[in-house]
Amino acid sequence: MPAIAANTLTLPRIAGPAPTDTERPVRSVTTGPRGFEGEGFPVVRAFAGVNARDLDPFIHMDQMGEVEYQPGEPRGTDWHPHRGFETVTYMIDGRFAHQDSHGGGGLIADGATQWMTAGSGILHIETPPAELVESGGMFHGIQLWVNLPRKDKFADPNYQAIEGTQATLLSSHDGGALVRIIAGDIDGQAGPGSTHTPITLAHATVEPGARLDVPWSRDFNALVYVLSGRGAVGPVGHPVQQGQLAVLGPGDRIAVTADTSQDSNRPALEVLLLGGRPIREPIYQYGPFVMNSKSEIIQAVEDYQSGKFGAIPPNALMPHRPLR
Repeated sequence: MPAIAANTLTLPRIAGPAPTDTERPVRSVTTGPRGFEGEGFPVVRAFAGVNARDLDPFIHMDQMGEVEYQPGEPRGTDWHPHRGFETVTYMIDGRFAHQDSHGGGGLIADGATQWMTAGSGILHIETPPAELVESGGMFHGIQLWVNLPRKDKFADPNYQAIEGTQATLLSSHDGGALVRIIAGDIDGQAGPGSTHTPITLAHATVEPGARLDVPWSRDFNALVYVLSGRGAVGPVGHPVQQGQLAVLGPGDRIAVTADTSQDSNRPALEVLLLGGRPIREPIYQYGPFVMNSKSEIIQAVEDYQSGKFGAIPPNALMPHRPLR
């Protein structure tokens, strides 16, 4: 269950459509394959098989979990580099600790977001805190990679800690859905995240049988990712379920409807709404480096190997590895 909940009756309501508004049609629905990341935590590769032009300015997204860990099982990542983009880690349930080579860090817990601008280069680690490793517990979140435009590829690294209580909360027009805006804006209401390129990122809970209809900037692309539950997207009601991504075509609004019947352990439809103004610049990616040319990738590897991304701090966080 999402950590941040609210009584929708007390929240600002999203305005209904104008007579001339059009719903964005569904262009494709893909199912993300499952795999493992870092030291072995389970993920769904949300963007697998989707054309990069449809994702721009986003590059990559993993749904981390949803998994109920037993004691000793939680996993994270080891120290690793990034350059040329931003990582956005949103913890829906559970806790993740972050530390980086430029002084950023803290605990990402239950509804909080860590927004890290790698820019010119950074080292970081994300790992479950020791108490979670000992106790086990729920782990469920998202990591999204947002491309930086050419002019910001070498920006100074930065870290934003966005607590769950800072997200802007809205209600659907009929009160049947709760929307948490993390960045960008919906219907004139802005989220707390500061971005280098115009994007919107929001998490919505749609109750069984309810419909969410939100305005969406015409110059943004539009993606709907299903975190859990079942429902339909778009004007003709394309069916979607957990682990699927709907890429939408042009229009003024995004419409999502939850099925009237949901699984007992997934009482509502949970979706991410995301989109942005495409950058339309060349993308060269090599692992954790995302640049505009092959020569910049080579330079990134050389700069990392020569220590220009900073150093692992003394007494740094380290990944949990079980004794064998």
